[in-house]
Amino acid sequence: MRQILFILLTIFLSCQPNQEPKQPIAKTDTTETANSKIALGNNPFIPNQNLDTAKTAIIETFVDSLNIGVKGKCKIELIKHGVYDDIFVVIKFYIKGSNTTKDAEHWMNTNTYSYETTAMMGFEPVVSDYNNDNFNDITFISGTAARGANEVRRLFIYDNQNKNLVSIVNSEDYPNMLYNKKLDCIDAFLVSGGCSTVFLNIKGDSLKMFASVELSDGLTVKTYDKNGNEKIIKEDKTNKAGYIRYQNFNPLIEYDRY
Repeated sequence: MRQILFILLTIFLSCQPNQEPKQPIAKTDTTETANSKIALGNNPFIPNQNLDTAKTAIIETFVDSLNIGVKGKCKIELIKHGVYDDIFVVIKFYIKGSNTTKDAEHWMNTNTYSYETTAMMGFEPVVSDYNNDNFNDITFISGTAARGANEVRRLFIYDNQNKNLVSIVNSEDYPNMLYNKKLDCIDAFLVSGGCSTVFLNIKGDSLKMFASVELSDGLTVKTYDKNGNEKIIKEDKTNKAGYIRYQNFNPLIEYDRY
């Protein structure tokens, strides 16, 4: 039943006509956020007699049409749905105008992604350039980590060549992601019994680790080749440092703040 509802919900959203964004609710005119309890009882793809409308709702929405990708020419919509005891997120990406239409102001949907999520908190989206191509990408909170210090997010990269949004499939494996200007990469900070700073490059639709600094029973610095084979380049078992995030691994440079 749960899988059928998810599939039907995704089909329903994908079939909806493109619309201009509503007037923003936030203080700035760049984004729109909202929390609501809109029942899905009139969904023509889900029989009403099998749907408890008290347990179905649009929980949260986010729209940006001024900052993502080519500014003013791209739009992203995030929609969080509650269906019974499950929560789903739908991501829809649009570009304005194309060779297939004479209307330069028409929004054309180029991507739609759908995911089940465990995140109870808000999206808290960050629209920023994560691959140094001068086009803004987006991350949003998409899951709940076992440890509160680990903020789990999905990363979507704007691909200007193909005019679409690429989902980075393993981004949730690397909490607390930041764009690292010093190394022109992404780094992440993983907290467990100890902590690790990992350094990653974007390869296609995935993040590939090329170095790490681990603080657990001492300090260990490793590099990784293209096949994932590791090499220890520094090890200090006497190091008793606590939770430290590093901006560089060779030489070791700590973040002042992040």
